[in-house]
Amino acid sequence: MNGKDALYAHLASGSTTVCHCWLVTRQDGQSFGFTDHDSDLQFAGHDFAAASGLSAGALQQTTGLSVDNSEALGALSAASVTKEDLARGKFDGAEVQSWLVNWANVAQRVTEFRGSFGEVSQKGGGFRVELRGLTEGLNQLQGRAYQAGCGAVLGDGRCGVDLATAAYRTTAEIAEIDVLGRLRIEGQTGFADRWFERGQIEVLSGASAGATIMVKGDRLGTTGRVLDLWHGTGAALAEGDTIRLTAGCDRRAASCREKFANFLNFRGFPHIPGEDWLTSYPASSTNNDGGSLQG
Repeated sequence: MNGKDALYAHLASGSTTVCHCWLVTRQDGQSFGFTDHDSDLQFAGHDFAAASGLSAGALQQTTGLSVDNSEALGALSAASVTKEDLARGKFDGAEVQSWLVNWANVAQRVTEFRGSFGEVSQKGGGFRVELRGLTEGLNQLQGRAYQAGCGAVLGDGRCGVDLATAAYRTTAEIAEIDVLGRLRIEGQTGFADRWFERGQIEVLSGASAGATIMVKGDRLGTTGRVLDLWHGTGAALAEGDTIRLTAGCDRRAASCREKFANFLNFRGFPHIPGEDWLTSYPASSTNNDGGSLQG
């Protein structure tokens, strides 16, 4: 009798000793095991910690191509899931496998769920994460969308811009961090105002080394550049830390042509009518001869 059939026989006995176990594997290959049993368990070459504080809600499973989903709650701890790792995105897209296990005989188990981490949020000393089933990948947009803005990602194969060149990337040191968390860097006056807006910062040294942060605003002033960030790094940035700045793109046709000289690879439809055109109507004060609306 295999482990699955043995577990079903155990459940049919009327007196059960079952618990749930989860295995979370990050994209960097590091794995973490959790269980809601009151003692640690081991099977399939993995350890499942009882002191993790992880628990999951009811699993919604459907037939066909509908997406299975659930939700897990856990406690932040230095040994497994830390606030810093969540903020840096180390658990984004992590693979998850869940079992129903007979803790008295771990060979009796059945896989209940396989999928990945979805949206992760923190509150106090804990975290909440959405668990997405394997069919989530079939729920992604395919093909091109008809929109005025570019549908490519700056620097990808469809865009073709080489972000490794000195025109779009530079290295600097943080000169000052104000009370609002904005970064000031000196020099770098060779780049226009807002050049790095919507771009990214890679932290190269210090406590947050390895973190990537999106740039919300970039203002060039007399004392250097001031960078406003979309979110924190999960660890403290400090004056003197080395960062790498990469240019950003607002996906407009004018920016593609003037900032990147890349209009031939623009992946949008800049002349598509907007919503205001769809709701317009003729008026006696306008020219209604059937000519160009650009007049």
